[in-house]
Amino acid sequence: MSLKTRAQLRAARALLDWTQSDLAERCGLTSRSIHRLEDGDGILATKVETLHKLQAALEAAGVIFIPANGGGSGVRLRED
Repeated sequence: MSLKTRAQLRAARALLDWTQSDLAERCGLTSRSIHRLEDGDGILATKVETLHKLQAALEAAGVIFIPANGGGSGVRLRED
């Protein structure tokens, strides 16, 4: 599954208790870029490479992206 919505991005960051700056640092983007993705309509128009960076950083920290199953796409933390 992959990162599809800004709600998933915000939720994943919240599960990890990361600030926008924390996420930006871990995936090589700016805080401003994270802010635009979460608060604007930018996620659908975002470059695939940027989405891959975001997803890779979040998954490395334990986030699992859940496919839509009638209730919309979501996220959860991996059980260790």
